[in-house]
Amino acid sequence: MKTLYLVRHAKSSWKDDSLDDFERPLNKRGQRDAPFMGDKLKEQKIIPDLVISSPAKRAKSTAKIIAKKIGYDPDDIKWKKKIYDAFTEDLLKIIRDQKKDIDSLMLVGHNPELTSLSNYLTDFRIYNIPTTGISCIRFYCDTWEEVQPKAGEQVFFDYPKRYFKTK
Repeated sequence: MKTLYLVRHAKSSWKDDSLDDFERPLNKRGQRDAPFMGDKLKEQKIIPDLVISSPAKRAKSTAKIIAKKIGYDPDDIKWKKKIYDAFTEDLLKIIRDQKKDIDSLMLVGHNPELTSLSNYLTDFRIYNIPTTGISCIRFYCDTWEEVQPKAGEQVFFDYPKRYFKTK
């Protein structure tokens, strides 16, 4: 059995329009939501075997914050630039390239690709994975190479707006 956690980066700031998209930091809400969702994962005793993240500033910050909250060493996070500008097929390749001994994998990245990937892998339809949203998918297979479209079972879909009212 394999478990995949798709985590969209926390809310980012658009205050400085001179910044390249890759360099946008988390805004105040993102700085609140990332640790909050990390705590939600910790409550469920979720610690993935491997975390792979986009190195974009907002994704990198989200991955590090969540890692610290759940007890995953942030120095062990793998950074893959391809996640930043990936298509569904690119993300699927990253997943399928993982070693057999990795039973749980967390990908921290961006929309619309994460939502597309979640919908591609399960019959559970998600309109949009919101910022700091998490889609957890289970596969009944022995290797990541065996992951196929619509073969995943949606375990949970969670996001901060379920807990906080926003303006």
